[in-house]
Amino acid sequence: MSDRHISQHFETLAIHAGNTADPLTGAVVPPIYQVSTYKQDGVGGLRGGYEYSRSANPTRTALEENLAALEGGRRGLAFASGLAAEDCLLRTLLSPGDHVVIPNDAYGGTFRLFAKVVSRWGVEWSVADTSDPASVRAAITPKTKVVWVETPSNPLLGITDIAVVAQIARDAGARLVVDNTFATPYLQQPLALGADVVVHSLTKYMGGHSDVVGGALIAADEALGEELAYHQNAMGAVAGPFDSWLVLRGAKTLSVRMDRHSENATKVADMLTRHARVTRVLYPGLPEHPGHEIAAKQMRAFGGMVSFQVEGGEEAAVEVCNRAKVFTLGESLGGVESLIEHPGRMTHASVAGSALEVPGDLVRLSVGIENVQDLLEDLQQALG
Repeated sequence: MSDRHISQHFETLAIHAGNTADPLTGAVVPPIYQVSTYKQDGVGGLRGGYEYSRSANPTRTALEENLAALEGGRRGLAFASGLAAEDCLLRTLLSPGDHVVIPNDAYGGTFRLFAKVVSRWGVEWSVADTSDPASVRAAITPKTKVVWVETPSNPLLGITDIAVVAQIARDAGARLVVDNTFATPYLQQPLALGADVVVHSLTKYMGGHSDVVGGALIAADEALGEELAYHQNAMGAVAGPFDSWLVLRGAKTLSVRMDRHSENATKVADMLTRHARVTRVLYPGLPEHPGHEIAAKQMRAFGGMVSFQVEGGEEAAVEVCNRAKVFTLGESLGGVESLIEHPGRMTHASVAGSALEVPGDLVRLSVGIENVQDLLEDLQQALG
């Protein structure tokens, strides 16, 4: 029986999918196969299909089976980083002269990949507000092969109706790619809503402990999954066995962590809406958020990311970041510890001067799983 059929319940799949007991010892945790090559039973006689760890590694296979099960996909692939996964995806799907629609609120590294790398070999891109279906339709051209979506987006927490945009992409003969890093498969299932491929930075919530860098692609279609796997092997940016093991471990507690992240973030967002120095709070769980109803429809809960703007402009926002104590000043997100950052000077510096430039007075929080009262008090003292 396939691991994906152990259960229909996410929490059970997260613990058991891909985690087959070791046949030699019965160990309930997959071993770390720290190996580069494999003894063959004669020329072409591979044991279990393994010949070289760039092509396949049993620890990575366990993670990839787990990812595919959690996202409800046909094929999962684990990479050395989220951007390595994105690079493989784009070079698989696109050729010179093709066109991509990207969101007007994309992760800075994704924008840099399009603007500074992919564009150099003849791929064109244009920006759309993916929360507005009319904007997506207007951005599509006869050459569009990919529509790229982040929901919730980074760092402005925009929400896109995945099912609606999936239909728009289908009508145009394009693939819909959804970066599901912020939501995770526990909170949101893009493939079930019509997406063709899901992208993850495994560094974030999937790993969950700020101790690993990784990325993933999960394909809805078996044929596309095989094509992506071919390019992954040809290009080589695979996840190592220990990194794969760390993410596989993190996936087991994803549901309970995301419940706590979401609970804490809701309380943080509520407090910020009532603070005199905060001019705007961006969190899809707030009823006044423009994407709240769509998020409530397609997400189980609203996640652990909160952004807000402060009076006094950029310098005031930087001061808030520097004064935080329980919130650690640092890039990245999704760990059990709370992080605070200034996107304009840190994670999104690469979009300065572009259509994706973020407000200077913006602060982004990755709300961890600490005691929420400590988090609230820290933000109150940081805001002054």
